[in-house]
Amino acid sequence: MASVGPSAASTQPALPSGPAVFKTIPYAFILPEILCGTWVWILVAATSVSLPLLQGWVMYVSLTSCLISLLLLLSYLLGFHRNSENWKVLDSLYHGATAILYMSAAVLQANATINSEFSTNGPLNYQLNSAASFFAFLTTFLYILHAFSIYYQ
Repeated sequence: MASVGPSAASTQPALPSGPAVFKTIPYAFILPEILCGTWVWILVAATSVSLPLLQGWVMYVSLTSCLISLLLLLSYLLGFHRNSENWKVLDSLYHGATAILYMSAAVLQANATINSEFSTNGPLNYQLNSAASFFAFLTTFLYILHAFSIYYQ
C-alpha cells in the first residue's frame, strides 16, 4: 500500500494573481460583474426615477457592488491574497451576499419597469428601465455563478 504524504493529499489550487485572474474560473467573472453592474446604475441614472425608494436601492446595490468588486479585482491582480485560503472564504461570502442583494435590487427594478410601462414619460423611460432590469438579472446570475463555482474548484 502506497503512503500518501500530507503535501500530496492537501494540494489546493493556487489563487490566481496578475493576468491569470482573467483566465481562471470563477475569478474571470469579476470583470463581467463590474461591467454589467455599471450598466445597471448608468441605465437607472438615465431614467426619470419615478419610484426613488425602489430605484435608490438599485443604485446603492449596483454602485457599492461595482466598487467592492473593483477593489477585489485589483487585490487579485496585485496579489494581495498571498495564496491564503481565507481569501476563498471571503470571496465566496462576498459574492453570495451580493447575489442575494442584487436579486432584491433586480426584482425592485423589474417592479419599477412595470410601473413605468404606462407612465407619461414615454417609451424611452420604459426601454431604459427594461434594459436596467435585464442587466440587473444578468449581474445577479454572474454573482451566483461566481459564488457557487468556488466550491467546485
